[in-house]
Amino acid sequence: MIHVMEWSGSCGACTLHEQAAASGMLERLHFIQEAIVVTTQTTEALDTAERVCARRGVRLTSLRRRILEQVLKTDGVIKAYDLIHELSSADHSIKPPTIYRSLAFLLEQGFIHRIESLNGFVACNHPGEAHETLLMICDSCGHIHEMHPQDISAALDQAAGQEGFAISTKVVELHGLCRGCQGTGREPPPQP
Repeated sequence: MIHVMEWSGSCGACTLHEQAAASGMLERLHFIQEAIVVTTQTTEALDTAERVCARRGVRLTSLRRRILEQVLKTDGVIKAYDLIHELSSADHSIKPPTIYRSLAFLLEQGFIHRIESLNGFVACNHPGEAHETLLMICDSCGHIHEMHPQDISAALDQAAGQEGFAISTKVVELHGLCRGCQGTGREPPPQP
């Protein structure tokens, strides 16, 4: 998941913001700044994925890299068929099994998370690191926040142990309204 910095006021000695505000170009300047941050973060995440793959002796093929890049650039969840649409061209269509094999690789390497309840994927905040994740999903704006609360993981392990249950995978997804959507009148869309 990519977090974009927000500019919230003057940056002190920088007159660029003052000039932009005076000329009515402040919104455009913010857009450009966000695009630079997202591009830098995407490049850094792809470089990290390359290093992790090299260290593990696995290949981040061109297609896997393109898929990871698209997931990184997506604000929120992206579905497999969205990836097919985004990455196919008029003269070359990528088939679903190819996308699903690449997504399975990216999941296995810890570069992305599968959002089970939305049947989609998001980039991982800690790519390549083994960790258990809790995902908080805003049903209004679609923002997804990744957390790693050890106490919840321990509680799940304990409860499973008491029942004699062997956990193979933990997927914890919480749906609700994020801080930004609470009290704004933005309600989640009706559930089907």
